[in-house]
Amino acid sequence: MNADKKVAFYTLGCKLNFSETSTIARNFVNEGFKRVAFEEKADVYVINTCSVTENADKRFKAIVKAGLKKNENAFIIGVGCYAQLKPEELAAVDGVDLVLGATEKFNVTSYINDLTKNEIGEVHSCEIQEADTYIGAYSIGDRTRAFLKVQDGCDYKCTYCTIPLARGISRSDTVENVLKNAKEISEKGIKEIVLTGVNIGDYGKGELGNKKHEHTFLELVKALDKVDGIQRIRISSIEPNLLKDETIDFVANSTTFVPHFHIPLQSGSDVLLKKMKRRYLRKTYTDRVAKIKQVMPNACIGVDVIVGFPGETDELFLETYNYLNALDVSYLHVFTYSERPNTEAVLMDGLVPKKVRAKRSKMLRGLSVKKRRAFYESQLGNTTKVLFESENKEGYIQGFTENYVKVKTPWNPELVNTIHAITLTTIDEDGLVRFNFVKNKVIA
Repeated sequence: MNADKKVAFYTLGCKLNFSETSTIARNFVNEGFKRVAFEEKADVYVINTCSVTENADKRFKAIVKAGLKKNENAFIIGVGCYAQLKPEELAAVDGVDLVLGATEKFNVTSYINDLTKNEIGEVHSCEIQEADTYIGAYSIGDRTRAFLKVQDGCDYKCTYCTIPLARGISRSDTVENVLKNAKEISEKGIKEIVLTGVNIGDYGKGELGNKKHEHTFLELVKALDKVDGIQRIRISSIEPNLLKDETIDFVANSTTFVPHFHIPLQSGSDVLLKKMKRRYLRKTYTDRVAKIKQVMPNACIGVDVIVGFPGETDELFLETYNYLNALDVSYLHVFTYSERPNTEAVLMDGLVPKKVRAKRSKMLRGLSVKKRRAFYESQLGNTTKVLFESENKEGYIQGFTENYVKVKTPWNPELVNTIHAITLTTIDEDGLVRFNFVKNKVIA
């Protein structure tokens, strides 16, 4: 019935959203739809929303407009985190026909009848307590790398965060299904998998449909290490209290898992960590970084940090700044605190003016540039392996080393999706690293 119908997708937010969009897209293709780029004219536009930042909320309207500009009769669907938190708000946006919450988004094709536009957006969203089943997903963003979802939801109660309200309780895929998806990815000739989830260190919880653990994150990592055909596996973001010594030691000795960790800190002040209801204090974070560097001196460590949280005085901000400045980490992802409805932080005293938040954000972004530069400089002269990407960027091909150093060399299509041994030589003026090939060493 849908043989000549076209569908396009737009994804806001995290890697997890990208993996879920890909899975939803495959459902449409299985129903006979043809997937096209969002910039093209389509019969259906699906927008996968995010609720983490204010901008994501506002951007939804602009994206709806962009779709309708291509085809004023297009059927517009909103799914994802913001669709779960504020379904009525999304449904009220001009031109939106269907809004699906956390559990319904994977059955989107069953909610579509004849693609006749609705007077007002139709909403199907469960109470978030009902979001307790697990739907696996993976995305193939390019030919070199895939994002593989292993876990969803979160049981933490961080005072600034709406994700538990948007995604429900922590639940996990079965090891068998993760391995099946990993094999499917490897059969497509993709060389790198990035593990994603909301709280992947919590893996195992909800695997049996309850709180019992059959497997742990370490067991999952060990099982994935044995998948044939995948050259590299990267752990995306993992909480410091859930990143155990055994996992770090295993990664250090693995030929598949790469020495790159992204570990949320959020604040370098114990006072603020307690107000945020994080499940660790600064010492735990310091210990994690020290342990990683002890067994993998060249590991890349990325940090999430929030500025402008209620109660963050100049002194407490400087505590975070000085802590990060002294810490052996490689780059920062800086988030400016924004008020989210239905979170504890909204009711807290000590509101930080927006201008002050912006200034602090700029300071930490500047520190991140220095950190990345220092990390790249420390890697010059090292021999490592690089996986080349598929895009021609102004006459150059780029790639990432195992420990996440971004490199470039003049464009050569034969290098796309291949792994080579290289020696890092100099840092270019754009901040990327130049290298020499190690002769006769094509890895894969």
